Amino acid sequence: MAKIKFTKTELKKQQDAKKQFERFLPTLQLKKQQLQMEVRHSQELLADNARRLAAFEESLAGVAPLFGPEADAQFVFSAVAVENVRRGELNIAGITVPTFEGVDFKPMQIDLLATDWYVDDAIVAVKTAVELREAKRVLEERCALLNAELVSTSQRVNLFEKVKIPECKENIRRIGIMLGDANTSAVARCKIAKKKSAPAA
Repeated sequence: MAKIKFTKTELKKQQDAKKQFERFLPTLQLKKQQLQMEVRHSQELLADNARRLAAFEESLAGVAPLFGPEADAQFVFSAVAVENVRRGELNIAGITVPTFEGVDFKPMQIDLLATDWYVDDAIVAVKTAVELREAKRVLEERCALLNAELVSTSQRVNLFEKVKIPECKENIRRIGIMLGDANTSAVARCKIAKKKSAPAA
């Protein structure tokens, strides 16, 4: 515990600090609750994305035997070139987190007569898989940011609840006792001085 002065000024300072901590604590607790809800929600979105991606990759496994020469597969993957991953921003409890908006692919002309019938569907499928993977990256980043902010906010709530407010209360109590003792002592000295001066009068 830091050293304190046993004065009325210090008492006022400690009382003001306690009021300030008690005023900010509910806001921090509310922020903590919001962050906990958002962390849960983001984890659910991430789990849903993982389920969709796993199911999609499983369905693609059934289509894979359709691909004849390796050149077909290479053509499909070369046709799916990512140009830009569109991301947005969302403010959650005072922290900016990314949102997934979509993926822009580089345009490519496909000769419908020179390619097999399944290549078109394969290109769409690969694009869907790429979008799901990019969405997963953004969701992982969002979860990491929210978790870090939740840890920081929880530490501040604990600091206020378990350290700062009890410390101020204890300081106020100690200063109050010391000032009360000093006041009693001053009154006693005053009475003794009065008694001594009474016979002389």
